[in-house]
Amino acid sequence: MNVELTKRLIKIVKTHSPNGFINHNFELIVEPKNNIYFRLEDIETEMELKCKVLAWLSRLSCKGVSNHWQSKIRAIINEFLGTDFSHDEMTEIYTYLGNDCNREKTIKFIESNYNLKILTA
Repeated sequence: MNVELTKRLIKIVKTHSPNGFINHNFELIVEPKNNIYFRLEDIETEMELKCKVLAWLSRLSCKGVSNHWQSKIRAIINEFLGTDFSHDEMTEIYTYLGNDCNREKTIKFIESNYNLKILTA
């Protein structure tokens, strides 16, 4: 596990969601009230962490929670990945990559520097 990268993600999460924390099961609780979280224990590389962020936060960045939290989750994703995805772009990302439905495509998307055309290829 890349400790420095994980610390950076946690710092970003805390900026946008002050109640975020890592629990005893090594889950990153992004927002406790809305039960937004994902597991960190099986992440070995930077690529795996980026894949997890896209897989498990993309849905909540465009639907499923209030507009307020959608905006905050998008801010976390964008700051962590160095991107500027809009609501509509995150909807497309969720459609093709959400819930870790296509890890191979997620890796290609990341390696392409987040080229949205990869999603429909």
